[in-house]
Amino acid sequence: MAIFIVEKLIDDVMMLDMRGRITLGPETETVRTKLKELLTAGHHQIILNLGEVTYLDSVGLGTLIGAYTSTTNAGGSLKLLHLPRGVQQLLQVTRLSTVFEIYEDLATAVASFKKEEE
Repeated sequence: MAIFIVEKLIDDVMMLDMRGRITLGPETETVRTKLKELLTAGHHQIILNLGEVTYLDSVGLGTLIGAYTSTTNAGGSLKLLHLPRGVQQLLQVTRLSTVFEIYEDLATAVASFKKEEE
């Protein structure tokens, strides 16, 4: 199953609704390409909604880390929303849950960008 990504702009924050698997192959390339397009277009406040992600392998995890690094290096901020249980466990085991800002509520995630600007 491929990854499907839908963009939504909410108060100057770009949210990517992701559905499917983020695994080695075209799925991770799709995510990388989309993120590069957003950063090039000047979107530096990004939320990845992973609520409908069914599977994340080690390459997918590396893609999330790369997305975080690229966004940070561009002077932006990337946050995660609605982690499925398996993804949440993977981030805890790898201790990456201490690196990513993770939210369960969209309004709170969007508001967190405003707090960074203050």
